Amino acid sequence: MKKQHLISLAIFGAIAVWMMAPRSVPSSAEVPEAAVREIQVVETSAQVSDNPNVISIRAERISPERYNEQIMVRGRTQAFRHVQVMAELPGRLVTDPIPRGARVRAGDVLCELAIDDRSANLNEALAQRERARFEYNASVDLQARDLQSDVVVAQLRAALESAEAAVTRAQLAVDRTQIVAPFDGVIETRTVEVGDLLNVGSVCASVLDDSPMLLVGLIPEQEVNRILIGAEVTGRLLGGKQVTGTVTFLAASADPVSRSYRVEIEIDSADEQIREGITTEILVKADEVLAHRIPSSALTLDDSGDIGIKVVEGDGKVAFYNVTIVGDDTNQLNPGIWVTGLRGDITLVTVGQEIVFPGQTVAANFDWDL
Repeated sequence: MKKQHLISLAIFGAIAVWMMAPRSVPSSAEVPEAAVREIQVVETSAQVSDNPNVISIRAERISPERYNEQIMVRGRTQAFRHVQVMAELPGRLVTDPIPRGARVRAGDVLCELAIDDRSANLNEALAQRERARFEYNASVDLQARDLQSDVVVAQLRAALESAEAAVTRAQLAVDRTQIVAPFDGVIETRTVEVGDLLNVGSVCASVLDDSPMLLVGLIPEQEVNRILIGAEVTGRLLGGKQVTGTVTFLAASADPVSRSYRVEIEIDSADEQIREGITTEILVKADEVLAHRIPSSALTLDDSGDIGIKVVEGDGKVAFYNVTIVGDDTNQLNPGIWVTGLRGDITLVTVGQEIVFPGQTVAANFDWDL
């Protein structure tokens, strides 16, 4: 037999003997057991335990409060009125119109047309009315002495009334040479200049009434019955500015395309200048409900993926409750969200909710000040 074969057999025999040799197995008493770590509930602001065998989770006592649900609508700012002021008579513009951006009051002259022959027409109408009145008064005097017929008196009375109507038309023609602002506002556009010839219906300027300013939006049909006229509204403009107001109009018919209802809100603050057309997030107060205000970080998911919270019951057991978010608190110093689906006071797990599971018993001392 070759030397290599002898060495291989020797190695194989040594391995076989080692594998078949009995070995001592340590008893179960000799295996150190893992230390059981206790889970303890502490108040949110309390100090946690320094014991490495104690896991601390934080909790807070939350009581239900009355909360007005809010319906969020995307909308925009809109002026209360926006009117194009037009010429009612043809004529040449003889004065510089009011500049754009200027504030005007009701009755201020925006554009002034040339009088031309309108003043002469007024004087002629006044003279004709004076003559007609003299003739009518004379006929009445003659009629009283039975020297004038009733037919002539009636004809002269009609002539007097016709002369008075002519005076009114002539006076209106003179007055309408001055195109005035219909209400207080700001000049948004100016389309004519001095020397321009205006026809009937030509636009002199457009006046925008920005006091009060409105917020307008569209309410979904499933939410429209929850909104009432006079409901309080908070609006967040695109630049971050917040405004408040009340609902002044809610459409009775839906938009045929979007199936939503137009809502108008009158902004309270009249002294602050807000431009028209700014995108706004509108929050309309709706139904009042009992809700709990909790930190958003306390939300968690169950095995089915449903959103909820974990609480510690009076017997120290952990429970999971599904909740519905109905609103949020915009207080930056103490932000939170409002949820429904809970009853009465709860001990909410605010930190460590992922450590515990429903049905687990934890060490909870409810003597701490919640």
